[in-house]
Amino acid sequence: MPQAITLMVQGTTSDAGKSTVVAGLARMLARRGVHIAPFKPQNMALNSAVTVDGGEIGRAQALQALAAGVPPHTDFNPILLKPSTDVGAQVIIHGRAVANLSARDYHAYKPRAMAAVMQSWDRLTSAYECVLVEGAGSPAEINLRDRDIANMGFAEAADVPVILVADIDRGGVFAHLVGTLELLSPSERARVKGFVINRFRGDIGLLQSGLDWLEERTGKPVLGVLPYLHGLFLDAEDALGKASVDKRETRLRVVAPVYPRISNHTDLDVLRLHPQIDFSWVGPGQAMPPADLIVLPGSKSVQSDLAWLRAQGWEEPIRRHLRYGGKVVGICGGFQMLGATLADPLGIEGAPTTVPGLGLLEMETVLEAEKRLENAAGALCLPGAPAVAGYEIHMGVSRGAALANPAVRFADGKTDGAMSEDGQILGTYLHGLFDHPAALSALLAWAGAEGLDAVDLAARREADLDRLADSIAEHLDLSTVLPEAWLA
Repeated sequence: MPQAITLMVQGTTSDAGKSTVVAGLARMLARRGVHIAPFKPQNMALNSAVTVDGGEIGRAQALQALAAGVPPHTDFNPILLKPSTDVGAQVIIHGRAVANLSARDYHAYKPRAMAAVMQSWDRLTSAYECVLVEGAGSPAEINLRDRDIANMGFAEAADVPVILVADIDRGGVFAHLVGTLELLSPSERARVKGFVINRFRGDIGLLQSGLDWLEERTGKPVLGVLPYLHGLFLDAEDALGKASVDKRETRLRVVAPVYPRISNHTDLDVLRLHPQIDFSWVGPGQAMPPADLIVLPGSKSVQSDLAWLRAQGWEEPIRRHLRYGGKVVGICGGFQMLGATLADPLGIEGAPTTVPGLGLLEMETVLEAEKRLENAAGALCLPGAPAVAGYEIHMGVSRGAALANPAVRFADGKTDGAMSEDGQILGTYLHGLFDHPAALSALLAWAGAEGLDAVDLAARREADLDRLADSIAEHLDLSTVLPEAWLA
């Protein structure tokens, strides 16, 4: 069976633009009729998505699958690490959690992880015309080179060509590129087929002398310079979104805390991007500002994040917010925090223990060994029963009287979440709660702002993927790394 054409995108730093370039390339080639799969051997991220085969992968690979026009699959991201502490993470292989390991123990585990990576790689290269690979962090991290499966260790094992992306908006772009190349082995250096400079703003003519020097110094071509695309919205792999939005007169104030282990914060993207919503992330050391709606997002380590929230002094402001008629939404881990107790008898997120929740909903949550991974659709239990769809990723099971008044009714007749008797609190396990226009409008009306503009997050995402693909097609010369027939 013919093998796929492959190309790996590595970066000089984290957030250099690897995920973005892969997504743009996938959309550009998919529009030309190429059957593409995205691939990231190892990802470390707390933003994830549920796949068509019932597993879990990084959010960026789900976005890249959307760009390529294929359903997300666990083979697109065979190893996902979800940090639970500063030195440990849940290890997910082929979409399923298999262990919680310290960084040192995971290093010893890497040969087994690499075997899973190569299994996925073999399946993808046999099934697709093209596989676009994304690296992780930088290939020049000297302390991580031994047993590397994320960057050049994989590229050497799979024998794939590499392009190197650097972010000029950060500054030091030539040092990043030359320094990275110098720290590679001779065989790895030969694998690099060219450079891409990302997020450039200004007069390209003033950059030309630097590009000429770079090519002469390294013997590698600059494949192109991508302009800074203002207002580009794509799902973040892990970092909090920073897209600027032109805000008109705002009609609703929304705040959300940034816990240390916040997860799937992309749930709040549509609120952050809405032109009539004053949205604020509340970070450590900041007071909880006045708001109409407080959203408690997901968490990878619910007990410790709840303890952190309390240490920040935010429990009383949340209660005061409710006394004054404000609304609260809890999603997944944030929903669990709203109950009476949080129990972790198996020590899944730390030492086995039970801690008090915020006590705002009459329910208890117990973390169990099996993680629930499911895409789901139904209707919100709000006036008009607006359609809602999303996904569940959680290990906790919640029980109690509060669940008799659910937040969501699914198409199969099952229910999810809870609403308080006074109608001020809504909790759910459903990620993507705000993403669909009808559900968003109903939730904003419930929070006190009827008649706000409709915002279609899916349409915005598609438009920005097309804009990104257009930019890559215009500014990159990929004729040395991809077939000419695909670029015509």
